Amino acid sequence: MTKPATLSPQLRRQRFGFWLFASHLMTVFSLAASNSLLGLSVLSVRWAGRPWPRWTRRTRRWVFCLGLYVVLYLISVLLSADPRTSAGSLWSTFNLATPILGLVFVRSEKDVRRVVQGLILLASLLAVVGLVQYLLGQDSLDDRIRASLSHYMTFAGLLLACDCLLLAWMVCGDGFKRVWAWVALVVIQLALLGSYTRNAWVALVVVVTVLILFRAPKLLLAYLPIAALLAGFMPSPFLDRFASIADLKDPSNYDRLCMAAAGFEMFKERPIFGLGPRMVPRRYTIYREPTAPRYWVPHLHSSYLSLLAERGLASLAAFLALVGLGVAEAWRGLRSEGGWKGPRADLYLGVLLALLAFCVAGLFEDYWADTEVQRLILFLLVLPFCLRPEEAQEVAEPG
Repeated sequence: MTKPATLSPQLRRQRFGFWLFASHLMTVFSLAASNSLLGLSVLSVRWAGRPWPRWTRRTRRWVFCLGLYVVLYLISVLLSADPRTSAGSLWSTFNLATPILGLVFVRSEKDVRRVVQGLILLASLLAVVGLVQYLLGQDSLDDRIRASLSHYMTFAGLLLACDCLLLAWMVCGDGFKRVWAWVALVVIQLALLGSYTRNAWVALVVVVTVLILFRAPKLLLAYLPIAALLAGFMPSPFLDRFASIADLKDPSNYDRLCMAAAGFEMFKERPIFGLGPRMVPRRYTIYREPTAPRYWVPHLHSSYLSLLAERGLASLAAFLALVGLGVAEAWRGLRSEGGWKGPRADLYLGVLLALLAFCVAGLFEDYWADTEVQRLILFLLVLPFCLRPEEAQEVAEPG
């Protein structure tokens, strides 16, 4: 009888580093825990003895854009209308350790799948907590479900990204064979519905439409009967909320239009580097439309407008480059490994769908400034690079 193979001390330390890193993503429902684990992950890199990865040219290009994003952030702080106030936001750059550590610790398909399925499980548990809250009375616009998170928008943003990973796993992977995956699919959709978060609803419809368009275009013909069926059985609060999406007279929609107008005025004043981080809430009353429903807002409810107003065109371009390179790498991986039938198609597709949802929802909510959502998106941006970090070299080198 052979004894099971044991890991060397160095490999055990490396595995510990991986699980430490993965744990900071699994605990985003508690920022105190997630921040602590991320800090420990940073400190463990040297102790774990993890050799620095041999990044490909495309990976180095993405890391370069991340560095450029940080430099532009610092410039916008220095040139801010109030540098002292803007400097208080620098702690948020701590989030940027997530993608770098992801490239260091997550270097195999097995590790990627562990993290992705862990995130799906996390979203399922949060969705269950949210549904319990809904049943206990948090069932209105004035008191929305949020599980253990600080805000219902954060709750919806996390569920949306993980839902896209789950959809891809069900369509292109073996998720449809797992009972718990079907349960997760149901509870996450119900929780998204119960959150009354319209930007997440719109993003999810766009994602599902794109998925059907590429996989089974004929299913688009079922949209009308499904919509009619939902209209007939859905409770009136949800129907009213859906109807309000296109209603420009809705106070919330009109307020966002006023915020957009104010944001563009801020951008026109300082187009390259913006007013400075944290300056939007301090200066909003100066640029506010006279008929705006709210006298003060904490942000402009749009990732793109917030970047334009606070940090200008330069930072917006760096942000779009980070997203664009992540999308390009996921698309390249999907196409080069057999398309929809490839062995890792669900992972690449999950990234593409999640980033699409994030970009669409970001038109109506500032998810990039939401620490919990941003941390998850930053990992998804480097996930395709984690799947193919050293393959070219390994193939070229003889065993």
